[in-house]
Amino acid sequence: MPLPKAELHLHIEGTLEPELAFALAARNGVDLPYADTEELREAYLFSDLQSFLDLYYELMAVLRTADDFAELADAYLARAAGQGVRHAEIFFDPQAHLARGVAMGTVVEGLARALDGSEERHGVSTQLIMCFLRDQPAGSAMATLEAAKPYLHRIAGVGLDSAEVGHPPAKFREVYAAAEALGLRKVAHAGEEGPPAYIREALDVLGVERVDHGLRSMEDPELVERLVRERVPLTLCPLSNVRLRAIDTLEEHPLKAMMAAGLLVTVNSDDPAYFGGYVGDTFHAVREALGLGQEELRELARNSFRASFLDHDEERRARYLAEVEAYEFD
Repeated sequence: MPLPKAELHLHIEGTLEPELAFALAARNGVDLPYADTEELREAYLFSDLQSFLDLYYELMAVLRTADDFAELADAYLARAAGQGVRHAEIFFDPQAHLARGVAMGTVVEGLARALDGSEERHGVSTQLIMCFLRDQPAGSAMATLEAAKPYLHRIAGVGLDSAEVGHPPAKFREVYAAAEALGLRKVAHAGEEGPPAYIREALDVLGVERVDHGLRSMEDPELVERLVRERVPLTLCPLSNVRLRAIDTLEEHPLKAMMAAGLLVTVNSDDPAYFGGYVGDTFHAVREALGLGQEELRELARNSFRASFLDHDEERRARYLAEVEAYEFD
């Protein structure tokens, strides 16, 4: 039985395994430029974030109907449950679908269908976070928020993802203010490839409660001190960092140093179909590469629930934390 954990940095489109991509392509009459799943897997070798994003957006073409999104999400939840996930806060990228003529309702209602049955089928509680594409104009993000208004009862928060460098958080000041006015929680990718200054901007300009990645915070001691003092969670994705060349090897990942510095860090899978493992695989990989002890792993699991948006259900959070404390390692 795996260590109980929450996953807080997971792009549902990034869980599209080659087998499902080909099945949906056949169902929807989409021609993929790959002979088979093996050839597609060989394309999952990336030189940087942009090379990944190019394939990520290309494969989204197979997602057309509410059934497709429901199947995608249910497949993730089944895998996640098998790796110890008890709670998942799931990102989705509506602009990438709207641009292909797929309606907001199709996306949200399809995902919600899988999420609604998740506790019963998989024992996983869920929340949905709508991300804005930072390499698109800020006006597009605002239009996306407007399009999402009929579905806000299904959406817990907003995030910011896609190509980071050259697209600072401040670009999205107005849409984040509008999201806050609607009662939505706020997170943003910052400090993956972008500088520590982007992390500061995400905090000060967007008012985020959690920083996705935050990898480069260690370059700025004053920022680290602030993140520790304010208990700002960072949702690290170690396998992603290696696959996208932000770090050369997993053994060089600063996760252990970040924990030692007192940062509230969590471990997540990001886009597991593309990066070589789901969150349980990621825990195992960092345990081996960084020599993490059982109590360090337990602390990462605790952090995942502490950093989650379960404020509306503290009884559930306490129950999950009790599971972590009671867990017996092999």
